[in-house]
Amino acid sequence: MIGGTSLRVRPVDLMLTLVSGIAWTVVYVEAIRVGLRDRTYAMPVAALALNFAWEATYAVLEFRQGLSPQGVVNVVWATADMVIVWTYLRFGRAGLPDFVTRPLFAGWSALLFATGFAVQWLFLAHFGMHDATRYSAFLQNLLMSGLFIAMYAARQGPQGQSLTIGVAKWLGTLAPTLLFGVLEDAPFILGLGILCSVFDLAYIGLLLRGPGARVRSLPAPSR
Repeated sequence: MIGGTSLRVRPVDLMLTLVSGIAWTVVYVEAIRVGLRDRTYAMPVAALALNFAWEATYAVLEFRQGLSPQGVVNVVWATADMVIVWTYLRFGRAGLPDFVTRPLFAGWSALLFATGFAVQWLFLAHFGMHDATRYSAFLQNLLMSGLFIAMYAARQGPQGQSLTIGVAKWLGTLAPTLLFGVLEDAPFILGLGILCSVFDLAYIGLLLRGPGARVRSLPAPSR
């Protein structure tokens, strides 16, 4: 979910980009597996909307500039996110109050995902591609880190979650934090990356509580 463009690709840049790409791919594959297993969605939906919009937008823009490692990674991520979006659309209404009808759920979901794209395009219009990729990615990743903890609390345990997701997410964010925040000397990115690590490690700590955490079963979606 975090990446960027660079005219010169140094070996360390490529290594950290690949670490981030592999780690986030693990997050997405595990989120699909766990979501199907528990019949729910395994990523907070607001973060999912921003993620999908980010990856789809920058996959297109990267390939317009030519083949790049980050462009390939973005395509892989966007494809995986499409499956996670499907799990949300398939199972998401089951966890909502009864007054949320199918049309209301569909309208809300359409608005949420459209807003995700609007936010990414506003970042792009204001900051340009180089800065927009970084600023939007790290800000929404910090949001995701907090929302994973909120999801754990709302579900009263690790329903639709796993330690693999928590650890891979942390490592997938740490790599670009080092790349952009340290090697490219960007204090704003470094600060956001450190905050992401704080929340990610807190989330990992919650998951390490183990089977003692009570898991609430979600009702099956009505037909």
